[in-house]
Amino acid sequence: MTIAIRKLAIIGSSARVFNHLARKPRIEEILARSCLHVNYRHLSEHSFDQTGSRVSTIYAEDCVHMEFEKWRNGGGFFHKSAQIDPTALIEIGAVVHSKSVLGANVHIQSGTIVGPAVTIGQSTKIGYNTALSNCSIGDSCIIHNGACIGQDGFGFFVDEQGNMLKKPQVLYARIGNHVEIGANTCIDRGSWRETVIGDHTKIDNLVQIGHNAVIGKCCMLCGQVGIAGSVTMGDYVTLGGKVAVRDHVYIAPKVRLAANSCVTKDIREPGDYGGFPAVPIHEWRRQVATQRWNCKKGIS
Repeated sequence: MTIAIRKLAIIGSSARVFNHLARKPRIEEILARSCLHVNYRHLSEHSFDQTGSRVSTIYAEDCVHMEFEKWRNGGGFFHKSAQIDPTALIEIGAVVHSKSVLGANVHIQSGTIVGPAVTIGQSTKIGYNTALSNCSIGDSCIIHNGACIGQDGFGFFVDEQGNMLKKPQVLYARIGNHVEIGANTCIDRGSWRETVIGDHTKIDNLVQIGHNAVIGKCCMLCGQVGIAGSVTMGDYVTLGGKVAVRDHVYIAPKVRLAANSCVTKDIREPGDYGGFPAVPIHEWRRQVATQRWNCKKGIS
């Protein structure tokens, strides 16, 4: 019990907090709103006084004014300003923050955090331990366990004094309808334009999509694909496993890239490509065949 209260403690604060909040129901209210539970039969006066002298006034006031409530369908917590359809299921351990919007039949599994002002369309399922911030999710999507959507992109610059500074990342990530996103996939929010994933696109596990990327509809991205920032990708594009795409590259619709390929420049024509750098597939196959022939002949 002492450990539970000590989690609220901040070293260096005054003893006035617990003197002001002396009665036990008040302390229980603070801890309950912090998603902690207190059994006063195991809380001695000594431990109460000893810990109370180290609790921050600011932290205690924040706990008192927290406006989170327990959702009746599933036991998760939500902010009072969130707009949640009555049919939504928020499992225990999940948290929905302020001004978020959850549509009908949304399912939020345990451990997931829905950040402020996030929108989730109807019939979408969010897996365990997922982090959603600065984003909107369309209807009938599936977001698998551990995915992170809407965090800052990787953007920095060096100023005149040689300091490494962060570029502002202030825009959203927009996920279309009927999109499936695999476990532990990361999709960054935009900086100069929004990151967009088109309708019916399917993304495998462990995929990285950088800020400002725009991916068309009905695309397929296999495991461990890495897409750098500001890439523009047309509809019906397929990327095999471990394909890498450099920043600011355009890929035309109906392009298919073989596994382990690397796109270093624009691909303007539909078709199959492969290799590093990626070239039309027949050219890449000739390169591979020539290299094998030279190896057999002992030609370096």
